[in-house]
Amino acid sequence: MKRAVITGPTGAIGMALITQCIREGWEVLAVCHRGSARISSIPVHPRVKVLETELSELGQLEQVIEGRYDVFYHFAWEGTTGTARNDMPLQTRNIASALQAAELAAKLGCNTFVGAGSQAEYGRTEQLLSPETPVFPENGYGMAKLCAGQMSRIRCQELGIKHVWVRILSVYGPFDGPNTMVSATLRKLLCGEHAAFTPAEQQWDYLYSEDAARALFLTAEHGKSGKIYVLGSGQVRPLREYIDSIREAVCERIDTLRVPEGRKKYLKAGSVGIGELPYPKGQVMFLGADLTELTNDTGFMPEVDFEEGIRRTIDGIIDSVYNGDSAVR
Repeated sequence: MKRAVITGPTGAIGMALITQCIREGWEVLAVCHRGSARISSIPVHPRVKVLETELSELGQLEQVIEGRYDVFYHFAWEGTTGTARNDMPLQTRNIASALQAAELAAKLGCNTFVGAGSQAEYGRTEQLLSPETPVFPENGYGMAKLCAGQMSRIRCQELGIKHVWVRILSVYGPFDGPNTMVSATLRKLLCGEHAAFTPAEQQWDYLYSEDAARALFLTAEHGKSGKIYVLGSGQVRPLREYIDSIREAVCERIDTLRVPEGRKKYLKAGSVGIGELPYPKGQVMFLGADLTELTNDTGFMPEVDFEEGIRRTIDGIIDSVYNGDSAVR
């Protein structure tokens, strides 16, 4: 039986990866931020253990973790949104934490380290992103991700561990944070609220979380050491089309629901306003993944299209509504 450590496991990708590992018969140690409200959403399973800590304490966890592990997935990162992306001291600490994660992986006996990179490492470009695409990050978050990937690769080489860095594009799913386009739009529309957008001419690439988790699992198993992979759906569509699909899926799902009387006020389709907001400064207008390297090395190909993924995500959010999740309301 293989064993995996996952830091930052409570997001859309981490939760899907835990489920993937359970399905494959692996044991999982989910290393979570101390006191996180999302810990309660981690699957209760005999092969899943939860450890609460702070990101800055990764270097001391060897003393409290029992046994040896095979794969170390490092997703944990602070300051991923808003002004925190340019909080340079914070982003610098993230780099240090990534190096601590690599060293912890070695101490736990792991033979593979998989780090979560970002499309922010590239900056703005008008071409499909591949491992060979030049990198010109425009904010501290992207700069720190780039540095963390490069430095942790060297450290893993020194430690004798396989290192794989996956630059992840836009992933969505039932456990996504509330501030992403897909999640924020779904939550507003399911509550009958109005969702305002830019002209939505951006060409974008969205990948469902279960597909992302499967890709990361295959990368740990078959990815080549020292390589960078780009993870997305490989399909680019105008943002307007994604918004239309979200709106249609919400309307269709609500029409089929037999909503409990006490929850009716929480589930009714809202409205969409495209073109009501200006593009923000530095708006990325094109974002798409070239999956050639990833597919050649691991065999990964996406299986869930956007429309099906949105239906599954809606069901996950509705389950949260029925369970009284105030974040949804």
